[in-house]
Amino acid sequence: MRASLGLSSGSWSENCEQHACLAGPVRLVETPERRRFAYSEGQQNGRLIADPKEVCRIEMRYARLRSQALSPKDSRGLLERMRGAL
Repeated sequence: MRASLGLSSGSWSENCEQHACLAGPVRLVETPERRRFAYSEGQQNGRLIADPKEVCRIEMRYARLRSQALSPKDSRGLLERMRGAL
């Protein structure tokens, strides 16, 4: 089974109207039988998503988020600059 996936800090760009995955935390998992699920969390509830089409949409959103994310090195640099600005 695949564990939750690690993320880097996202960066807003002029070409990005809306950052992917703003709907809240989500975990993508795959069973040994290759079945894929998503688990979405809200403030007062959680939802297990088993519909393959919906899971695929969430995986595509996650791929978009990864494309918008800073590298770990750039994330650290951004945090250090923000800390220095305080």
